[in-house]
Amino acid sequence: MVGSLRHYCLSSGLAVLVLLGAGAHAGRGAEAPIHFNRQVLPILSDACFHCHGPDAATRKADLRLDQKEGLFRTKDGLSVVVPGSSEESDLYQRLISPHEDERMPLPESARQLKPAEIAIIKAWIEQGAPWSSHWAFSPPVRAAVPAIPDARLSARVRTPIDAFVFSRLAAEHLEPSPEASRVELLRRVSLDLTGVPPSPEEVEAFLADAAPDAYERQVDRLLASPRYGQRWAWDWLDLARYADTNGFQGDPERTMWPWRDWVVDALNAHQPYDQFSIEQLAGDLLPDATVAQRVASGFHRNAMFNGEGGRIPEETRVENVFDRVETTATVWMGLTMACARCHDHKFDPIKHTDYFSLFDIFNQMSETGAQPSGRSGQVPPLLELPTPAESLAVQGARERIAVIGREVEERERAVFARAAGEPVTASSAAQSLPGKLPESFAAVGPEDRSVVAINEAIAHFKAHGDPDYVAALERLAKAAREREDALRQVTRVMIMDEVSERRETVVLARGNYEARTTTRVEGAIPEVFRSPGEPTKRMNRLDLARWLVSPANPLGARTAVNRAWQAFFGVGFVKTAEDFGVQSEPPSHPELLDWLATEYVRLGWNTKALHRLIVTSAVYRQSSRVSPSLLEKDPENRLLARGVRHRLPSWMLRDQALSAAGLLVDRAGGPGVLPYQPAGIWEEATFGVKKYVQSKGDDLHRRSLYVFWRRIVGPTSFFDSGARQVCTVKVARTNTPMHALVTLNDPAYVEAARVLAQRVLQTAPPDDASRIDRIYRLALARPARAEELRILGARLATLRTQYGADPAEARLLVRSGEAPRPTELDPVEHAAWTAVCALVLNLDETLSKE
Repeated sequence: MVGSLRHYCLSSGLAVLVLLGAGAHAGRGAEAPIHFNRQVLPILSDACFHCHGPDAATRKADLRLDQKEGLFRTKDGLSVVVPGSSEESDLYQRLISPHEDERMPLPESARQLKPAEIAIIKAWIEQGAPWSSHWAFSPPVRAAVPAIPDARLSARVRTPIDAFVFSRLAAEHLEPSPEASRVELLRRVSLDLTGVPPSPEEVEAFLADAAPDAYERQVDRLLASPRYGQRWAWDWLDLARYADTNGFQGDPERTMWPWRDWVVDALNAHQPYDQFSIEQLAGDLLPDATVAQRVASGFHRNAMFNGEGGRIPEETRVENVFDRVETTATVWMGLTMACARCHDHKFDPIKHTDYFSLFDIFNQMSETGAQPSGRSGQVPPLLELPTPAESLAVQGARERIAVIGREVEERERAVFARAAGEPVTASSAAQSLPGKLPESFAAVGPEDRSVVAINEAIAHFKAHGDPDYVAALERLAKAAREREDALRQVTRVMIMDEVSERRETVVLARGNYEARTTTRVEGAIPEVFRSPGEPTKRMNRLDLARWLVSPANPLGARTAVNRAWQAFFGVGFVKTAEDFGVQSEPPSHPELLDWLATEYVRLGWNTKALHRLIVTSAVYRQSSRVSPSLLEKDPENRLLARGVRHRLPSWMLRDQALSAAGLLVDRAGGPGVLPYQPAGIWEEATFGVKKYVQSKGDDLHRRSLYVFWRRIVGPTSFFDSGARQVCTVKVARTNTPMHALVTLNDPAYVEAARVLAQRVLQTAPPDDASRIDRIYRLALARPARAEELRILGARLATLRTQYGADPAEARLLVRSGEAPRPTELDPVEHAAWTAVCALVLNLDETLSKE
């Protein structure tokens, strides 16, 4: 049975036993303990919870197998589970019954248990049926750091992370891989911490440093770099569904980049994750909230906004609240809360009313669901953030209209005779004015009247008044328009706020905004996280934010640590980073996950310290080279017996190419830029309404973080990226020929190859070998090997011949992009080297994190 069980677990891909902690036990004999959470609960959840789980609407026989009381229930002489006796346990007997009308799951069910799974259930019962709640719903427990008896392994331990991983490897009879070379390691950690490769000078300095802590000091240098925040902001923007437009038809532009810049600054400034979270969820509600904290609250204004014609505002408003509930649950609780929008969750203990209790918390802002008239996507509430230039423009416009307003007021004393100190409307002449003129004249002084009111007055007095007065009014209208234009140009960012009188929240049947039930709810966390007998008070966003990063939330630190691990190792401890519920894959290293979660809190939620702990570990520093036997046993590297190797994300590939060419512009912040993009993409997606106007100069080479993101058609060079339409916790990583079409042909990459070539031609020694070596050092941080010099030397000779025979093609290639080109370079030679540079930029090694 053990052999077949091992084969089943590997072939099914569940990895429940072998790769996730139980396989080591299962392979050692029948007496090995069965772990309820890791082995039994996933089976019950998958096969039984649909009919015997949290959802009361679909529950059969009034039996809940997701709760201890139901699992060990005795009713009408039948016991579901009798610890120690599978023969007396109705659960097991129903699984093996030869009678179709008794067997569970029902024969028509799509999910039938396999013999190996039934064997696990039986073994668990016979071992006394030890039960525990789902691991993720219990607080993290800080396990003792394992001792490593093997002196060789013990000598390699650099951080507690290594002790946990090496202990697991020893149990699996595996050895960790050797440490990566210093160059590989510096490139890896530079890309991971800053998103760009190290320069040749940085590599040389590191190689020349023989001090024992040389690597650690490189890590500290990278953590202190402004590029750190720019690299790690990208992941957060995916979570926050950040974009520069609203989405949907029309896709109007919005100004959310001040919030994006706040994220970068907060990451670079060591802001603790708990405060980072609180300010984004409820910065506007903090006592004496600063401008920066109010900007931070824009996290939940990043969602799409449907302002299409004919759209019902209340429907939009409710759907926006749904998005805020579900995004919050995904980011800070790792739960698929959307299921509970319409009914009790099928698998997790989240009730329909729990969902709307969270809904109530986000249901209290002033957003109405209506989009203001005009082409702007800015939807109130808004916060003004004028730049110095914008402030000067507004101040100047106000000063000009004040001068003209005094002139108009003097003339109106003659036009509308009245006693000193009386308003214009005290004059009988003003009272007899047509339309809304008396009202507009009475309300405010001349400099505060609207352009519409001033134009109405001009039209009237042109026919019935003093030409000099009309001329003054025309100057006033011009100044008012200038003031409106100046005010319109002021940067405004969408933020959160709270209504003064709280809305009543009721459960919506099936999540339909029109189907209001009579069930009233008030803001609260899900019941599963409340202490028994705990008094409840109506929570607001600030209360919720503080709870999410408190010890009372068992998932806050775990989800954050898991995402960090995913960023460094390609996959988190919990593979389903968006779902820590009972349907999720159990953590590969549960004790380490909980140790890191508690350590993160102990470190004061210091994200840089967490990242330093990870990248200085021996586990992180392993070589990514893999033997066939290790690849066969652990193809996904879940046991971490080797370093990570996978394709870099597309946005990082672009930044890497620009960096190697010396084109990358480090200027931080500001509005999104519009780099190279094929013609007609925006126009086709928007029926010609939106025109793509490419940026010029330095803006073409800004970091990918600052590229303008149109919601309905994202930047064309960013494959395998989050769509930024919903919260994305885990971005897909694929490998198709279309990726190569981008990295070989996109103007940004061709230009980078061309500028890299001219950089090498101008700075490297004039022989081919030295130039090829320089390309490798700039793109890959390492010198070229002898075989590479031979192959690329031969290719260079061929390219020189080809471009020599077609100089027009050479001239066309070396004109790629808008970066300046030295005219003294021979076009044929330059083109040949450009093709070599493009080849190196497209090597698998260049495109991958080694």
